[in-house]
Amino acid sequence: MIGTPLPVVFLHGIRVSGTMWHPQLREVGRYRPVSAPDMPGHGHRRGERFTMRSAVETVAEEIDALGGRALVAGLSMGGYIGIAAASRLGERVAGLVAMGCTAAHRPSLTVPYRLTSRLFNAFPDGGAWLNRQIFAAAAGRTAAAAIGERGFATDAISDVLDALFAFDPVEELARFTGPVWLVNGSRDHFRVDEQRFLEACVDGRLVIMPKVGHLLPLGTPHTVSRLICEAAEHVEDTARPQAA
Repeated sequence: MIGTPLPVVFLHGIRVSGTMWHPQLREVGRYRPVSAPDMPGHGHRRGERFTMRSAVETVAEEIDALGGRALVAGLSMGGYIGIAAASRLGERVAGLVAMGCTAAHRPSLTVPYRLTSRLFNAFPDGGAWLNRQIFAAAAGRTAAAAIGERGFATDAISDVLDALFAFDPVEELARFTGPVWLVNGSRDHFRVDEQRFLEACVDGRLVIMPKVGHLLPLGTPHTVSRLICEAAEHVEDTARPQAA
């Protein structure tokens, strides 16, 4: 690659933190600057109020700290934040990898999460033990320990759902003119509106990973790292002046 490698900012999912990206930070970080900030209300920022505006401001601060332009990659909640950031931050977002977030928000989609939030918060530990078991079953105990390193922000779930429900991801996605990779596991229930999301993209592509569910970076960490490296290289190649 010629010049400074394009940085990547990773955005985590609901109730976890930037530590969920440990494999990608290690693997992608061999080739380019990387960052995985905690969103408001999560990780080191527990107790802060989550809003979409504050989340996008967090992304902007990370991009600026990395030089002013970056590829943004997010999962689930992080994917929706990435869409909002791409729409609102202009050329600072060089490209977007949005994973597990191609479902338009509807009340029926949020009900299970609100019920789960109440269940977690009914436990004295805020559902920490139960969350560790859930992630251990999905990704193994080593990955679960890394994911839970900064705790589980079950108290932020309600604010996140309110913010997402007030946000139109398809409309915002249509405002972004840069390259977009919509990435879903074939078994992900958030695939329901993927064609609608794809049609909204000015420069979009849809990638389906077979035999994987919602937690793509945990279920197929090396594949996700490779895909993000390929996306970053594509953006670099697209931005490079063509020889006469």
